Amino acid sequence: METNKIQTGFSSDAKKEPQRIVFVTKKTSAKVVGERGSQLMTYPHLLIREAIAFQVLVIAMVIAALFWDAPLEQLANPLLTPNPAKAPWYFLGLQELLHFFPPFVAGILIPTLVVIALIVIPYFNVNIEGRAIWAYHPPQHLRTILVILLVLLAFLAAFHAWTILVPTVLVATLLVFSYTAKLAEKGFLHTLGSKPLSWWIMTWFIAVSICLTAVGTFFRGPGWSWVWPWGTHAG
Repeated sequence: METNKIQTGFSSDAKKEPQRIVFVTKKTSAKVVGERGSQLMTYPHLLIREAIAFQVLVIAMVIAALFWDAPLEQLANPLLTPNPAKAPWYFLGLQELLHFFPPFVAGILIPTLVVIALIVIPYFNVNIEGRAIWAYHPPQHLRTILVILLVLLAFLAAFHAWTILVPTVLVATLLVFSYTAKLAEKGFLHTLGSKPLSWWIMTWFIAVSICLTAVGTFFRGPGWSWVWPWGTHAG
């Protein structure tokens, strides 16, 4: 009989070997070593709590509907288009992008790249240990980040995309400031210096999204011009 040429190995270092293959034959079975923690049944522990939360939410919405009318406008008139015609709040960020970039870039290219990044990035074993951005080669990382930031800010300034430029400058300032605070032992400075690159990218993404949505909701008037929320304007 031919000998089995497959060699098996055992390792408990998940960071060193994040991908593993297990061969299960007829005479062996997969086994998880370790004690099970405390467990709860889906019913009644989970489903009853979800049902109670759902009922409380419905009651709260009904009470709100009894005391406050929905902000509805007049019946739609195809001959009279409101000015400005705003999308729902969750699309106002994209509508704000259309004010600065061409429709293909703002409506198709940027959302597509964001979705592709969210799908592809988790498949790469990037910074498994969650090391801080300044944990290794800090001068090289600082130079690279400064170059990227300057190119990004110049690009945004060329298109006059101020609602993206302002949160980008704020996050970039904190990022550069964290380089000087990386040696702090505790406090806010230590927290900034211990964050990985993924945290900074996600913070920038959230800050830009909030700024775009807030500006599109409260600061855009007729012709998508800049207006102050406390001012009055004719639509």
